[in-house]
Amino acid sequence: MTPPPSRRRRTGTDGRAPAHNLPRRGAVRRSQMITTYGVGSLIAVDHESFVVSGLDGADEHWKADESPRIHERRLARLLGVQYFRLPPASDDSSKDGVRVRRFPLMHSCPECGELRRWHQFNPPAGRSECGSCGVALVPSRFVIACEKGHLDEFPYWHWIHRSAGPGASTVGQCGGTLTLRSSGRSSSLRSIIVSCTCGVPEVSMEGSFRRTALKDLGLRCRGTRPWLGTAVPADPCGLSARTLQRGSSSVWQPVLKSALSIPPWSDGRADPLAEHWDRLRTLGSREKIEMFLEIQFEDRIPVSVDEVMALLAAEQEEDPEGDGSPSFDHRYLALRHKEYERLRAGNDEREHSREEQFVCETPLGDPAPLRPLGITGPMLVKRLREVRALRSFTRLADPDSDTEGKEAALSASPLAWLPAMEVRGEGVFLRLDEERLDTWAAAPAVAARAERIRTAHERLMRQRAVDPSQVPPSPAGPRMILLHTLAHVLITEWSLDSGYPAAALRERLYADEGMAGILVYTATSDSAGSLGGLVARGEPDLLARTVRGALHRSEWCSSDPLCVEAEASGASGTNLAACHACVMLPETSCEHNNILLDRALLVGTPEDPSIGFFADLLTR
Repeated sequence: MTPPPSRRRRTGTDGRAPAHNLPRRGAVRRSQMITTYGVGSLIAVDHESFVVSGLDGADEHWKADESPRIHERRLARLLGVQYFRLPPASDDSSKDGVRVRRFPLMHSCPECGELRRWHQFNPPAGRSECGSCGVALVPSRFVIACEKGHLDEFPYWHWIHRSAGPGASTVGQCGGTLTLRSSGRSSSLRSIIVSCTCGVPEVSMEGSFRRTALKDLGLRCRGTRPWLGTAVPADPCGLSARTLQRGSSSVWQPVLKSALSIPPWSDGRADPLAEHWDRLRTLGSREKIEMFLEIQFEDRIPVSVDEVMALLAAEQEEDPEGDGSPSFDHRYLALRHKEYERLRAGNDEREHSREEQFVCETPLGDPAPLRPLGITGPMLVKRLREVRALRSFTRLADPDSDTEGKEAALSASPLAWLPAMEVRGEGVFLRLDEERLDTWAAAPAVAARAERIRTAHERLMRQRAVDPSQVPPSPAGPRMILLHTLAHVLITEWSLDSGYPAAALRERLYADEGMAGILVYTATSDSAGSLGGLVARGEPDLLARTVRGALHRSEWCSSDPLCVEAEASGASGTNLAACHACVMLPETSCEHNNILLDRALLVGTPEDPSIGFFADLLTR
């Protein structure tokens, strides 16, 4: 992680220190509190290291004016909360911020070499220095974590005393002091030497990253959650923990869920009812709803009873079909289906007020240039709003829909809200011809190629799942892989001629039975979201030119023939013809962590060009 800059201590608006008198350490952007430095992550500030605290108590110290509520009813209902909150701002005028706790506690002094807990160095107040040497302490480079999200200190004492045999004394009772030094021979783990003054032989850190390194010491995860400030639980976790670098991306990965604001929720009129929807759904009749609104809002009812009834009906339309309790994946897919319907139908700006957050219109140009490409129904999304919420986080494994059991909570007790950010911008929506797509997907060679990716993906999901027998089917089919790869090459092409960098664009895929669409939209919360260059490229003639250019660019990769002939690539073989030289994107742009990609399904292979959906265009 790139550490944020150090900051001076800030004062309140009247020049006095904040009432809580907590020391200030660094600053981060609001969006980073969702995607990079969220709850449970490690953050480096100068020579100090901290873990971002949980949300317990945030209702009191997150000020309403610095951390306002935001609303997106469809997403709130999916995630089981009433509303969302923006993380506090970190500018000079802010009164408070996000709380952090010092972690890891194990530090070393580069002068005397001692390795012990931070408070045992007797540091001066407000500084992280060795009380004897006066030099800045260095936080431990190593931590341990398990797949349930627990985080703990690296067990240095056990590591060095592992050769003492079964008769070794318990931790911390050998009477010695741990020291840490570097031999200077290389930058490898072999050169990092740990020793103890009790006389046991010194050891290096080599081998500490093996998957079974801690298990071989007889150590299991203790279930500690330092971001929540809780003590070691009476019932330990019991999973095997693994050693990680403190700055590794495997230490913290966010589980983000998002939704577009679409009618009838996108004008903001229903926001005052955010905390009352659960109750309104149980009332049933129009008369009871009207009475409830009069009691709650007296004579200042924000929306009419007719509008409330229409909104309740819109909620029911997003409920998945079928009996029983639908899974989270099914409910999330139902949310996508409703967005797909709205993107197809459009929402003309002339028919709505300025408060409307979703404007989607049909291009003025003739769609004829797109028909030979198999592309239909392009729409110009001139105004959109997306809300992205931090639901939880994972460690060691990439977040995926099948890892719900391994997600770590943001708070010790349930909350009525989640931290989130909102993005406003523009986009282009397009669909593929369903009949042509089904004919292509039925070809045996196409189905066989997609099956290789699907098999590898399901194998990966079983490895990460809490219960391998309950893993849902992989979404990797010919339709999904084709749409995903097409979205990537379009983003790359648009980054060259629309005025946006690739990292400022994002895909949103609609790939399921009855859906075959792509939304490419601006993904940043800064000024890059309103340049207008992306919508301008959505006119049919320019869009056709972009698609053709993207496909011709995809015919050849600088890593060919290795890339196009690869039997497997990506994480655990979940890609085929895809690499960073051709179709992979910045992580902020891809919904699926750069997996489930295959350039050959777009343009074919030299041996079999027919498997490419667009192969016939490239021979003309």
